[in-house]
Amino acid sequence: MSSFPNETAVMRRALELARLGQGRVEPNPCVGAVVVDSQLRLLGEGFHERFGGPHAEVNALRDAGPAARGATLFVTLAPCHHHGKTPPCTAAVTQAGISRVVIAALDPAHHGTGDGVDWLKKSGLQVESGLCADQAYELLAPFTTFRCEKRPYVHAKWAMTLDGKLATRTGHSQWITNDAARAVGHRLRGRMDAILTGIGTVLADNPQLTARPAGPRLPVRVVLDSLARLPLDSRLVQTVHQAPVLVVTTPQAPGERRYALENAGVEVLVQDPAAATAMCDLPALLREFGQRSWTNLLLEAGSRVLGAFHDLSLIDEVHCFIAPKLIGGEQALSPLGGLGLAKVPDQPSLLSLYSELLEDNLYLHGRLRSGHKQ
Repeated sequence: MSSFPNETAVMRRALELARLGQGRVEPNPCVGAVVVDSQLRLLGEGFHERFGGPHAEVNALRDAGPAARGATLFVTLAPCHHHGKTPPCTAAVTQAGISRVVIAALDPAHHGTGDGVDWLKKSGLQVESGLCADQAYELLAPFTTFRCEKRPYVHAKWAMTLDGKLATRTGHSQWITNDAARAVGHRLRGRMDAILTGIGTVLADNPQLTARPAGPRLPVRVVLDSLARLPLDSRLVQTVHQAPVLVVTTPQAPGERRYALENAGVEVLVQDPAAATAMCDLPALLREFGQRSWTNLLLEAGSRVLGAFHDLSLIDEVHCFIAPKLIGGEQALSPLGGLGLAKVPDQPSLLSLYSELLEDNLYLHGRLRSGHKQ
């Protein structure tokens, strides 16, 4: 029987398990749970594996079986105390005979958390919270954004050269990064609800925007296209029956173009353009995506679209791939266009910055600091 050196290690294992649910459980939160005895010996573990399926606590308790009686449950999110697609986890915890519950994060969306914790305490269980809370809330960020702001969590992804260029002055960009970096990008795509780009990127690169190999989710491919110029022979339209395509356009788009796209199987959403972006009303569009229960949105776009999202403080997390190549040129675009900030930030823009060397490419990712989303 394996054991843990300390309680922090137990919760870190629960967080590791929770991450296995990414792309599989949304719009539910990713949650992991571990059951241990008084000597921190592993009795059972589990995670929320799929939307509509048993929650992490239930899976961990099933894994522990009768040994759960008198044991301690470590869980990354407070057990639910409401009936949803599954019964409340608080009941499963008490019925299993757990004596102590250690929680990393309380429900950031205030979805009955207080009642659940209070109910466990009133049932005679010892309840503690806050262990590894920062890591837990970081993992919960997409769920929190979806529940509290009614929109998806926005990931911005780009590949650039060492001198910060997305492409050459002629628009050539294939390939800036290496195979290892592109593989990470495909895995990121595979856990998204949607991937958004602009018509300029489509006309320049003719991307397919699918995850290869396929991931746990089949993302909708969204194109911001004010005049419905998406070519019918583009790779996006030609693969529409393999993965959905949504074109966001405006009343100025010719009716025959909109009809042709719809006839080809593309969904067309007509939206009045916002003066702030001259392409569409991005906040309203994100609310529309929220109504579709999209939890994670990936931006794979050019400088103009990325800049528009950045100017409106609508980027939540950055995924940046840097290749040791130099392009130069005043006409070669950097990742973020738009208006930009008026002065250099006093603090780093990214929180929880992670770095990884992918052969000779560098992968940086982290959440945007609230004060820098402006």
